[in-house]
Amino acid sequence: MSRPSSLRSDPAGAGGEPTGRVAPLSQYVLKLVSRCDLACDHCYVYEHPDQSWRRQPRMMAPETVEAVAGRIAEHAAAHRLDGVRVVLHGGEPLLAGAARLDATAAALRRAVDPVARLDLRMQSNGVLLTPAICDVLVAHDIKVGISLDGDRAANDRHRRHANGASSHRQVLRALALLRSPDYRSAYAGILCTVDVANDPIRVYEALLAEEPPHVDFLLPHANWDNPPARPDGRATPYADWLLAVHRRWLADGRPVPIRLLESLIATASGHGSRSEAVGLGPADLVVVETDGTFEQVDSLKSAFEGAAATGLDVFRHRVDDAAAHPGIAVRQTGLAGLCATCRACPVVRHCGGGLYAHRYRAGNGFDNPSVYCPDLLELVRVVTAAPAVDEPARPADSLSPDVLDDLGAGPGTAGSAEQLAAIHLALVRALLVALSDRVGSDPVAAEGWRLLVDLDDRRPEAVRAVLTHPFVRRWARRCRDGAADLSYLACVAAAAAVHARVRADLPVPVRDGLVGLPTLGAIAGRAERGVVRLATDEGDVRVGGRRVIPDAGRDGDPARADGPDGWLPVRAVGVDGHRLLLEDTDPHRDCYDVPVEPRLTGAAALGWTRQLARAVRRIDVEAPDYAAGVRTLLRAVVPLRADGTGRFRSAAAGAAFGAVAVTAVPDDATLAVLLVHEVQHLKLSAALDVCDLFDRDDTRTLTVPWRDDPRPVEGALHGVYAHLAVADVWRRRPGPVAEGHFRRYRDWTDGAIDALLDLGVLTAPGDRFVRRMRATVDGWA
Repeated sequence: MSRPSSLRSDPAGAGGEPTGRVAPLSQYVLKLVSRCDLACDHCYVYEHPDQSWRRQPRMMAPETVEAVAGRIAEHAAAHRLDGVRVVLHGGEPLLAGAARLDATAAALRRAVDPVARLDLRMQSNGVLLTPAICDVLVAHDIKVGISLDGDRAANDRHRRHANGASSHRQVLRALALLRSPDYRSAYAGILCTVDVANDPIRVYEALLAEEPPHVDFLLPHANWDNPPARPDGRATPYADWLLAVHRRWLADGRPVPIRLLESLIATASGHGSRSEAVGLGPADLVVVETDGTFEQVDSLKSAFEGAAATGLDVFRHRVDDAAAHPGIAVRQTGLAGLCATCRACPVVRHCGGGLYAHRYRAGNGFDNPSVYCPDLLELVRVVTAAPAVDEPARPADSLSPDVLDDLGAGPGTAGSAEQLAAIHLALVRALLVALSDRVGSDPVAAEGWRLLVDLDDRRPEAVRAVLTHPFVRRWARRCRDGAADLSYLACVAAAAAVHARVRADLPVPVRDGLVGLPTLGAIAGRAERGVVRLATDEGDVRVGGRRVIPDAGRDGDPARADGPDGWLPVRAVGVDGHRLLLEDTDPHRDCYDVPVEPRLTGAAALGWTRQLARAVRRIDVEAPDYAAGVRTLLRAVVPLRADGTGRFRSAAAGAAFGAVAVTAVPDDATLAVLLVHEVQHLKLSAALDVCDLFDRDDTRTLTVPWRDDPRPVEGALHGVYAHLAVADVWRRRPGPVAEGHFRRYRDWTDGAIDALLDLGVLTAPGDRFVRRMRATVDGWA
């Protein structure tokens, strides 16, 4: 087989001073382990032409780690680099075990941290992830990306054990660990390899359900000698697949950063790409194998035996020597390093010629367009056709600067609130799709899922009415993490059937003596636990053949006693077209620091609903700018128990988007302020679901005037955003008492904004967001 001449060149200056000036390298992939516990058939290391892994040590020895760390530090110091990224890779790096990972990370930090900021990462299949390993990740600030190709059917196409067994359940267990509060800081995201045989929307939804900070889609490694599969002779199947994801992602409000798509959007706005797969940015990366040899990017192993080799190693050569290697240097030359066809192409600044490994053809090496050229052309054409000027300045942002500016002003318009609500609905749908993989083990959940899918086709507005209920999302998240019953899915479906006013008959679970119907209420039964059959028809509900109440979809009268047949209807208040639920029956509403009230009596419920109506109308009059967010986002109010201190308490939970919890207050003026305050928390929680406003790895705290204990950055940011709104409401009220409250909240907000800006922990969009709040507060003067 012929070889590209550039990869046969001997490096100049090997073992001595670098010859000439080289561009520094800031990214390193350390092959900590050269074996894997899976046998993925699309793996470029084990299943492609280069089989050099067989000659590598199974693990990188401690002395090799020390040598690598020294070379990286030496290079960073010589070139005065502010930071470097090191990715622990394999094979499967978790095969090294917790102790070896701990020692490796410590050696790297010991050598590199004194001269440059070390961004330490890991890419893993997740199968062997344990709490002990997660403790090491957190201790050394290692961010781990997990490989997952979608739901079980999609993932099992390729990512299996050598005996053919599925790895899917083990990977989900790893992701659940990383989502837990103790280890969330170590969760970097999910990497997914595209297979056009998989349904793109099911894959997207399965990934979204795992709440990743980022998602990256990779095209399967192929080249002109081994082209990718093109089913049915389609010209652009990979673009078609990714564009299906793109359409749904945009419709959902971009709920999670997708690196490939956001990189293309960024290039359309004149910004750089964050992916080596597209764009003209330099690929300043070198790989170090387990024996200490320097190699080029390891995806080249998909081309031919020895494609990634350099003839250099960390014991005899500097990083400068590796940077001067022609195969590495050419990838830092941008447009000049591409073939003539690519240089003449009008979209080259977007696609950048595609991934380097995908350009290979025997005879002329990598001097070709990508084998995915038609797909890239179509992908670029569609993705970059979106209005570039309105897209984010940073490709990691999932909310545009316009929306962040609007929210940062304080009130935010109805349009921005609607985008946050759309993101929430997309996350709920994704969670349910992920749960659907498990319904085969639960007959009750399976019947509920079939009904819900049918209703989503026939009566989508009824399904939407239930899925936007705040506590459906909380149940789905708890169920995914093993803390709630899957069979409650039947209750969700039954509630949708009532809203749709269609005939349905299905089993539903009884928990704590109740059958909960989200958005509607609950049915009290004689048994504490079990399953009963529930039938609906034109809003009528029967349980076990007994008619519970006609037209259960009609709002319950707050003053009316509960039904004689055990019907506990949700109480609702309508305020000029806005329907707000008084939620005191939902079994998943207890998600606040203060215990929730049990079912209210008719008289108490009437008092609550009347006061809520007056409070919402007061917001309309006194703070109309904030009324848009309240009316768009607030769907339910949960009564809280008084805590004995006499203080008025209120709360919001990110897992229960759309709900606010409050203790009883004496008047609608107080309640109006609390509602505005908590809706601000809902807005910010929704924004933080999809956009990093601060460095989540920074553990520093702030002293804030409204708390005795120092607050983490997220808590301080939430407090600032909520208190800004409270100050604004008091600012609009007349009288000396209101003036005093305004000054207090304004001063709190003013000082905390300065503290946040001075801490240096905000991302670029976060800095913009906080400075927008600064402009709002300054405008009050």
